[in-house]
Amino acid sequence: MSNSSCIPVFAHRGASAYALENTFQAFEKALELGANGIELDIQFSKEGLPVIYHDPQLSRLVGTNKLVSDCTIEELLRFKLGKPWRRLFSSYKIPAFDAVLAWANQQQLPLNIELKSTILDNRSGLINFLRGLVLPTGSHFSSFHYELLEIVKAHRPEYETAFIATKKIKWDLLADYQAADCIHMHKRYYKPRYLEACVTSEKACRFYAIDGSEPFLTNPHHAVIGWITDYPDRVIAAQRRL
Repeated sequence: MSNSSCIPVFAHRGASAYALENTFQAFEKALELGANGIELDIQFSKEGLPVIYHDPQLSRLVGTNKLVSDCTIEELLRFKLGKPWRRLFSSYKIPAFDAVLAWANQQQLPLNIELKSTILDNRSGLINFLRGLVLPTGSHFSSFHYELLEIVKAHRPEYETAFIATKKIKWDLLADYQAADCIHMHKRYYKPRYLEACVTSEKACRFYAIDGSEPFLTNPHHAVIGWITDYPDRVIAAQRRL
């Protein structure tokens, strides 16, 4: 496989093995390491403005039990992020999605925008977010919540959507998920049964939790169109070892 034919590598929450997840530093590190795209998580502030943060609650990285959706954008952008003993001196902050989008458009770096469960409670916020949105070429939306992908397809049908597989997904009826163009799966699903289900239903697939050690990286199934990883440099190197 030549470099030009390597499968695109998306950096999970940025290059999160090297910088704090979902921060500008992690996104810039991913670009530096040669990632082909960025996976990130969005939620909405109290005013309905998009920010990049994974958990519904702020406790893990901010140290407060508040919900993201209960805080104003001004509060959210002011918080310092990190482990408890490092947070006080941390330079990590929650990024506003609009700032990251402007940067990604400037770099023409595709985004994999994961829509989190909290958005189920603010569907009108999602519709407002989608209105007039201009993403880098190759960007797409992903979610564990199929109904959010239906909203994306209803309002911005030109954007690709990806349904993240769980134990509840109906593999024999993948074609019924008409609002999903693609299936995202944990690498434990890299098995003939699931790959063939994607082929049968004419859906592409991407795999996450990839770390660069997987034997299938050098001879991937033809349905695979992306890898999602904390270690973009390792996965890129593994694909070049041919």
